[in-house]
Amino acid sequence: MNSKTDEVQGQTRVTIHGVAAAAGVSKSTVSRILDERLPRSDSETARRVRKVAEELGYVRDVSAASLRRGNTMTIGVIVPRLTDTVMAMLYEALAKACSRSGRFAIVATTDDKPKADRLAAESLLKRGVDGLILSTAREDDDFPDELAKRGIPYVLALRTDGHSLSSVGDDRLGGYLAARHLLDLGHRKIGVIAGPSYASSSRGRVEGFRHALEEAGLNADPSYIIPSTFGIESGAVAVETLMRLSPRPTAVFAVNDNTAIGALSGLTKLGLSVPQDISIVGYNDIPIVSHLPTPLTTLRVPFEQIASNALDLLAGDNSPADERIRISAPTLIPRKSTAPIR
Repeated sequence: MNSKTDEVQGQTRVTIHGVAAAAGVSKSTVSRILDERLPRSDSETARRVRKVAEELGYVRDVSAASLRRGNTMTIGVIVPRLTDTVMAMLYEALAKACSRSGRFAIVATTDDKPKADRLAAESLLKRGVDGLILSTAREDDDFPDELAKRGIPYVLALRTDGHSLSSVGDDRLGGYLAARHLLDLGHRKIGVIAGPSYASSSRGRVEGFRHALEEAGLNADPSYIIPSTFGIESGAVAVETLMRLSPRPTAVFAVNDNTAIGALSGLTKLGLSVPQDISIVGYNDIPIVSHLPTPLTTLRVPFEQIASNALDLLAGDNSPADERIRISAPTLIPRKSTAPIR
């Protein structure tokens, strides 16, 4: 190897030194002219440098430039699984937001298991990521606190532990809007497929639902609130449990679109029609739910805004106490799966 070229897999790679020598300018001049983050110069020197770089086949070494700046411009994202459309949508939104700021997002999946979260984080940190965004926070796990003690930059997304830097949806508002929609349609016996209790998103949506019922002078019957995972099969099992109650619910709020899809399947197996026999509301507005045979009423989560807020929080070191958790409001999307009670 020499100062003008590097050997890469048997081929010679042109460096800034080589471009500078061929163009008759300094290395710093070449670096400044070819840095796409800076305003583009149209001077004679700049045009000459760009022409020489193109003729020599120069490709900017982003990793080396990042190391000189003390970072890699890479963000590690940890999600439970990418087969969950919600998590796939979050990662895609984060990847787009990273791209807009010249960064790159890499993802690891952990199946929502705390031990796997730690292993994934260590693997990403060894690869030099500048920080972590986690959508796996659990009420019963202090992993975020462990990261904080080690001085590792991180932000929680979609779920929060209540004190870490977090970018989440307004889950209480979403649960409230779902219940209010069903109450306005005349429903009073409303079942809830509640999701896992360890996730702040599930708890918040149920809390908002309860608040709407209390506001309407109703009590939320604990037997009508069924815990579940965020999976389709879990939704089918939960709705069968709800339909065995007496009196059975006339409407169901599922805190996740996947469980709502499972509930639709379970209701069909029971010979019940939506919304003629029972209304159902989901949550997240994943793309498929608007294309179901009975399009699903749901709460739309602003994933792009949540992703953008997460990156802003990760880049800032001293957020005020009242800005450590940024909350983005969902929107109720009424479709064909809800109707006035008969």
